[in-house]
Amino acid sequence: MPAHNKKNQAFWAVIPAAGVGKRMGASIPKQYLPLAGKTVLGQTLDVFVKHPDISGIIVAITDGDPYWQDIAGHYQAINKPLLVASGGEERCHSVLNALTELSTQIEEHHWVLVHDAARPCLPASDIDRLINKLVDSDCGGLLGLPMADTVKRCTPDREVLETVDRSELWRALTPQMFPLGLLKNALEEAINNKALVTDEASAVEQQGLKPKVVEGQPGNIKITHPGDLELAEQFFNASSGNKTIQAK
Repeated sequence: MPAHNKKNQAFWAVIPAAGVGKRMGASIPKQYLPLAGKTVLGQTLDVFVKHPDISGIIVAITDGDPYWQDIAGHYQAINKPLLVASGGEERCHSVLNALTELSTQIEEHHWVLVHDAARPCLPASDIDRLINKLVDSDCGGLLGLPMADTVKRCTPDREVLETVDRSELWRALTPQMFPLGLLKNALEEAINNKALVTDEASAVEQQGLKPKVVEGQPGNIKITHPGDLELAEQFFNASSGNKTIQAK
């Protein structure tokens, strides 16, 4: 159970960055594509490096990753730890590897904010809101967006079966914030049971817990297709006072 006092807490960013991003169709992993003078991963790291509440960062990368050292060199002089863990076969394995490494550095009740490497447009204000809303919770939660579009349930042949009530549906975003020990145990159990967990919250849900959704901003897009990279460029090219974009 977390200690309910922000001043006595540590908040670490955990960034799984071992994927190859096949849907992007690029010659290098999408997290290393250029974006506004840096890389996608570099822009993502900057969000957490600059945030005053983030105590440190751990990145899970593929062993022998030829691109990481160029990025790591830019952060040698930062005033917070930047650790590396081995990436795994799937996202859940990468996150678990990072948490296992991190468990030698911080206490089990301290918080981890797991964030997609390919979400570089995360506003600092969303980190503020997530921490402030969840720091007094026993379980944790995640950023999300209420479903705005009409949702259809279809057959494998894409024939519509029904229109789904969207009033209680939310899109899961990141960061997803949980106590280190709770999330580590949840992922270990899910992997041992060969349970399909597509995000950290689903592993925690399988423990019988109910993570809380904190509404985020629509500009927190995930770069999956080439058009998403163009949207991210718009975000970084916008003026500092008008950085919110509308995801298509």
